[in-house]
Amino acid sequence: MNFDKIIYIERKTKEFKTENPPGEGFLKFLYYSPFGKLPLNLVVRKKFLTEFYGKKMTGKSSVQKIESFVKENNIDMSESKKQIGEFTSFNDFFIRELKPEARIIAKGDEVLVSPADGKVLIFSDLKETSKFFLKGDEFTLEEFLKDKEEAQKFKGGTLMIIRLAPVDYHRFHFPADGLISSSKLIDGYYYSVSPYAIKKNFRIYCENKREISILKTQKFGDIALSEIGATMVGGITQTYKPESFVKKGEEKGFFFFGGSSCVLLFEKNKVTFDKDILENSKNGIETKVYMGEKIGIAK
Repeated sequence: MNFDKIIYIERKTKEFKTENPPGEGFLKFLYYSPFGKLPLNLVVRKKFLTEFYGKKMTGKSSVQKIESFVKENNIDMSESKKQIGEFTSFNDFFIRELKPEARIIAKGDEVLVSPADGKVLIFSDLKETSKFFLKGDEFTLEEFLKDKEEAQKFKGGTLMIIRLAPVDYHRFHFPADGLISSSKLIDGYYYSVSPYAIKKNFRIYCENKREISILKTQKFGDIALSEIGATMVGGITQTYKPESFVKKGEEKGFFFFGGSSCVLLFEKNKVTFDKDILENSKNGIETKVYMGEKIGIAK
């Protein structure tokens, strides 16, 4: 069976790059082989496997994995507040904080920034029915948000997906100034959010465990911020104070070990997104962005 390579554009250099996700062969087996369906449904998508692996990555012996992981993935440790010998576990390294100067927050009240490091896709047409289709898979706002009123608010709006790979910085931040609600937990499965899995079943975003909060902004309207759980993501931790006013670029929370996604929903006609990201998305290509980088402006 042939599989497309995961190609993305590094925005800073405009280079096309190929991603080689950890466990690539196993992911292909699970999501594309008829023999992979049984272990996928019985074991991989369930909570206990992810919890088990999460605990392993929190154990003291897991520090031994850090140095080789850094070397294999060319991670720039000069950005990190802590250095390799200072971490107490692999998860401690995974949720590492960066030095303030490592990410510059784009200035301007009318500038929207990326809330995380990752590869982004933007879908600017959710249709009047609050549905859109991606490779034949149906996604509904009401099912995703589990709230009929909120779904109506984002009807005709824009959806943004920022996919974090295991090698990325795994803290997420606020894309704009505003009043942030408490975070609503929606329980669900732990499917992978790798492109191999998403292309097979885009409804994973409606089926996986996720947290959703609403950021009320003056310039961009209401923004739904959602963090998605996935296979081997040991947990989602929110570090912000609910019902408080937050500033663009301030930390919202972090993911424990694993790759995951941030999903953002915007109301109709509130944001003009950057042309390069929109064009790449139309062509089905992700764009690598960094936290604090400009991704759009207020309409």
